Amino acid sequence: MAVREKPISVQLYSLRKESSSNFDAVLERVAAIGYRGVEPFHLFNKPPEEFARQVSDLGMQVSSSHYPWANLTDPSEVIDIVKSLGLSRAAGGFGPPDFESGDAIKRTVETVNGIAERLKAADIELFLHNHWFEFIPVNGEIPYHTLQKHCPDVLFEVDTYWAANFGERDPAEEVRRVRQRAPLLHIKDGPLLRDQAHVAVGKGNMNIPEVIRAADTDVLEWLIVELDSCDTDMFQAVDESYKYLISNKLAEGQF
Repeated sequence: MAVREKPISVQLYSLRKESSSNFDAVLERVAAIGYRGVEPFHLFNKPPEEFARQVSDLGMQVSSSHYPWANLTDPSEVIDIVKSLGLSRAAGGFGPPDFESGDAIKRTVETVNGIAERLKAADIELFLHNHWFEFIPVNGEIPYHTLQKHCPDVLFEVDTYWAANFGERDPAEEVRRVRQRAPLLHIKDGPLLRDQAHVAVGKGNMNIPEVIRAADTDVLEWLIVELDSCDTDMFQAVDESYKYLISNKLAEGQF
């Protein structure tokens, strides 16, 4: 089945080391590679409006943001910053303790629904970003599936690499489960081995085309490259990831 190409963004956490020394140069280089969007995790002291304007001036968009994290920040601040970035969605995510038992998962569900309700009043949707630990069964059920079932107003940014849980799960199937609620996908690649670094997209063990095809093209808005760590130069990996997705007609860039 052919893929309807979606615009390509990059999660700037991938370039956190470079950004901490020269954030402007990072944004300029990302634009020069051809990325159509960026997903910030930090603004490095830039006011949100200034950041959004700079991104626009470089021919890109703020695709989405992990700043601020909705479940760690006062809701009014989340609303103000998200709207200043020109967005209508805020990110949320949780840690291993939030999924370690049935009681913990119940509390997490309640927290998620409470945040979603507060944001909804300001016309902002909540989307959740996953890691691998949401896919460890608790009482016979996958916690990520529990969130899907009991948090009906929440959207998902599926981190497709972590959804594989080091080969224990089928990431394409995990995308397919929430395809009607997944406007964003994190695309990353690697050896699917715990504690080993990621690699440029297309150079690891992920079936990237299959994962992307599992999404609903009428719902999916952005493909977002994220590499938490690399043994090679990170900018090289970000560049190679772009070239792989564009050359294989899996995403749409500026060039």
